[in-house]
Amino acid sequence: MQSSNCSRLMDFKVKDLTVDKRRLVQVSDNATLADALNVMVKHVRAVPVAAAPGQWLGAGGSMIVESDKETGSAKKQYIGMVTMLDVVAHIAGNEGENGLDKKMAAPVSSIIGHCPEGRSLWSLNPNTSIMDCMEMLSKGIHRVLVPLDGNMESISGPELVESASAYTMLTQMDLISFILHRSSSHLHAILSRTVASLSAVNDTVLAITSQARVKDAVKCMSVAMLNAVPIVEASSDEEDHRQLVDGKNRRVVGTFSSSDLKGCHLATLRSWLPLNALEFAEKIPRTPLFAAATSTPGRELVTCHVTSTLAQVISMVTAKRVHRFWVVDHNDGLQGLLSLTDIIAAVRSALLSTPHHL
Repeated sequence: MQSSNCSRLMDFKVKDLTVDKRRLVQVSDNATLADALNVMVKHVRAVPVAAAPGQWLGAGGSMIVESDKETGSAKKQYIGMVTMLDVVAHIAGNEGENGLDKKMAAPVSSIIGHCPEGRSLWSLNPNTSIMDCMEMLSKGIHRVLVPLDGNMESISGPELVESASAYTMLTQMDLISFILHRSSSHLHAILSRTVASLSAVNDTVLAITSQARVKDAVKCMSVAMLNAVPIVEASSDEEDHRQLVDGKNRRVVGTFSSSDLKGCHLATLRSWLPLNALEFAEKIPRTPLFAAATSTPGRELVTCHVTSTLAQVISMVTAKRVHRFWVVDHNDGLQGLLSLTDIIAAVRSALLSTPHHL
């Protein structure tokens, strides 16, 4: 691991994680789904939705406002977050492929809230400790807004009411990258442990078969509220390929992720819906748009083993920019799932169980 500041991890604050973060990427409430997807493919996996102040109740009852730096008057209000899972839920209807035109033209304000993350919008004060930040992000919250110049310097922790002239977004990936580059003997001891010994692996994982069609995979993910599913070898022709299956001990051959839909133009998406999910997953990296948006030349199946150390997993997370691992045995048989939420929860639990926080 790269050597860095050797201060104890608990001494850092959220503002130490956002030093090099750029200003927030956002879309307006009347932007279409197609507009939002164009923003996502260029920048991020989820974007906050901004509206004129006072016209909406914010997600989860939040009131997060961008204000004029000089006058303090409200300029816009963040009403929620549109994520790729929201997009998947929106397009997974029963109207068939011809209904895509109408769906892609829908305003994002009508889409947010289909999924839990879109309904929860949180602001985290820059003075919040890393440990409190880890607690929040270990509960399945993937991203939070952080004010760059808020007026509550004496406050720390999550906020549902906030006003600042600018925000940035802090993600689970930012936190994990920060942890990786901290150097201390106690932290190294935790990172050198296996994911199994840290109880970080979810043993139950739902999958789709290699014969599942894209349209059915999208519907399954929407119903189960899953951002991604492993693709396992189909076991027989009699198997129902339209449903999620128990992936335990089945051979993993690919991944189908909601993020794969980023940047899909309407005509492209329509032509891909009838494909089976494995064909779709293999086609994505060879499409020029996606090749330009990713640093990897082709689709790589990213897996780990129960004997993998946390350091190995976190290194792969940050290098490959993936948000989950399929945990496999040495025959590629699926054993479980390891997500960013699981990693953060495992690190925090290990930190709290040591005599000296790192």
